[in-house]
Amino acid sequence: LGCGNRRDKLLYRPGNKEWTDLTTLDLDPNSGADVEWDLMRLPLPFKDDSFDEIHAYHVLEHTGQMGDWRFFFAQWSEFWRLLKPDGLFCGVVPAVSSPWLFGDPGHTRVIVPETFTFLDQEEYTKQVGKTALADYRHVYRGDFQAVFREERVTDDDRQFFFIVQAKKPSRISI
Repeated sequence: LGCGNRRDKLLYRPGNKEWTDLTTLDLDPNSGADVEWDLMRLPLPFKDDSFDEIHAYHVLEHTGQMGDWRFFFAQWSEFWRLLKPDGLFCGVVPAVSSPWLFGDPGHTRVIVPETFTFLDQEEYTKQVGKTALADYRHVYRGDFQAVFREERVTDDDRQFFFIVQAKKPSRISI
């Protein structure tokens, strides 16, 4: 998602370092993407359970707005819909300590490790009513489990890499 002109695979399962059956999507008609689409327009133009993996490198921070929980959960519900059971969503966003997190005028959303609490129905259920978390389970039925999270520091930036796995059927309990 939001492939731009790059086709590098930055995150992968062991033994799955190369792309197979790659479908690219981007808003920019000059990117050479297979599908030209605005990620703010839902639903995305794919069938349910279409992908083993979805990759979004430096794009999620450009979609939605901080505080717009409706779009946030609609977007993640859409990613969950598109992934096959146990499919992976692999992402890279600016880390909280990155100078570009708020330095880039196009960044409208922050994603931190704690964000995934809201996407993991098992973890979410443990905390709702016991911590300050708001209960969004009436709008979000998807379910992801974090399988990898790491902040990587380079000379000029700090990035947050993550992989979450689609849990289907959802483990929601209310």
